[in-house]
Amino acid sequence: MDLVPVQSSNLAAVGYESNEGVLEVHFKNGAVYQYLNVPVLVHQGLMVASSKGGYLDRFVKKAGYRYVRVH
Repeated sequence: MDLVPVQSSNLAAVGYESNEGVLEVHFKNGAVYQYLNVPVLVHQGLMVASSKGGYLDRFVKKAGYRYVRVH
């Protein structure tokens, strides 16, 4: 999975595996989460959002996607 550095106060980088719908988020505090079955449109929205952390909270976390903490 290719990671893309992002401009954010909380997020460091974001990766996405479209075949499996896995959204991987690396936080600046060192935590890494994989959100499962995330549609490509949600990933695209995250990448263009002016507030990456706000978008992640509203459209991924509060949307109820299952997740796994990787690190």
